[in-house]
Formats: sequence, C-alpha cells, structure tokens
Amino acid sequence: MQAVSHRPLRFGQLLAEPGVVEELTIRGPIGFCAFHGGNLERVTDQIAKQAAQRSGASYYGVLQPKSLRHHIPSSKIDPNESPALTTFLDHCDIVVALHGYGRHHHWSTLQVGGLNRSFARHIAHHLRWELAAYSIVDDLNQIPRDLRGQHPQNPCNLGRLSGVQLELPPRVRGLTPLAEHWPGSAGVGPNFTHVNHLVQGLVTAAQLWSGA
Repeated sequence: MQAVSHRPLRFGQLLAEPGVVEELTIRGPIGFCAFHGGNLERVTDQIAKQAAQRSGASYYGVLQPKSLRHHIPSSKIDPNESPALTTFLDHCDIVVALHGYGRHHHWSTLQVGGLNRSFARHIAHHLRWELAAYSIVDDLNQIPRDLRGQHPQNPCNLGRLSGVQLELPPRVRGLTPLAEHWPGSAGVGPNFTHVNHLVQGLVTAAQLWSGA
C-alpha cells in the first residue's frame, strides 16, 4: 500500500492534483462529508454519500485516486480554497465529518467527537442500536485528544450549529479479513454488513433529529 504523504500541500493544491475529485450534493440542512475520501481513508466517502442519499441530507466529498495518499489535517482544510466546500458549509446547520483511523486496541471502537455534543450523543445512541458489537465512545474524556474534533476551524465545526467528527476503524468500513469471512456478508468494503448497519444508524439519526 502506498504510504501517506505529508509533503506540504495546501488544500487548494491538493484539489488541483491529477485525479482528485470533489463531490457536492445539496439537499437538507444536515450534511455528511468525507474530505479524506477515496484512497486515503477508504470507504468513508461511500458511507457519507449513502447516508446522505438515504436521509435526504447534503453531501461533500474529496476523493483521492489510487496514485495518491496525501493527508491534510482537518484544521488546515480551508473552505476559502474550495467554492464547493464553502457552498456545503454555508448551507448546512450541522456537519458530520467521517474519518478513518486504525489503532491497536481500538479496532472495534467508533469515536464520536466534534463541538455539537447534543448531536454527538444523538448519533452515538443510534449507532449503538445498529452496531452492538462495537464500542461507541461519545465521552470526550475517553476519546484520544487528536481524534476529538474540537478545533474551531475543523470543517465539521463550521456549520451554523457546529457538528460531529466520526472516527471509524477499518473493521466497520469492511477493510479487514473479518469482512471477507463474516457469515452472511454480501462482501467487503462498502458491501460489508457492518457498513450497512453503520449507514442505517446515521440515516436514522439524521431523520429523527429534532434539534433538541
């Protein structure tokens, strides 16, 4: 697998790289996004897109091609360098940013960060219902500091009511050997049964949110 690149690139420069694709669909006031999608944090863009389509939410994604794996920290993703991202953020009340991560002892742990703690708890509740085999952590004190999504310039916090940063381990994205051999699974990656349950939890959370 190609290593993640940390060479200095601004967000706008990344968008200009050959093969990088921006996707934008404007629908409802909740928005799902994956700005580390494509070949970087794999399957996050597909989960965000499915959740948005099925719930009537808006969607924004940045997809890197197979030839590229460049990571820009969330706080450095500048909407001023992307008219599409600006449009998305200006439209959304709440943004849910999907990320992929992998750490020892956290292969079945989803971390629910971001500044909108009411919506974080709401999402966590519905994910627990759908993903009983996983640990859904929404207590910021239990989330690793670098996964909390608390920076005010993080795009997940730039909607009118801030939002949520959802960190997904490889297993729930269908990217481990477990996915291939799981009984009754339709396949790996976005077809893995756990991905379907994850998407359903996000859809239900978006549809049932009352703004409380």
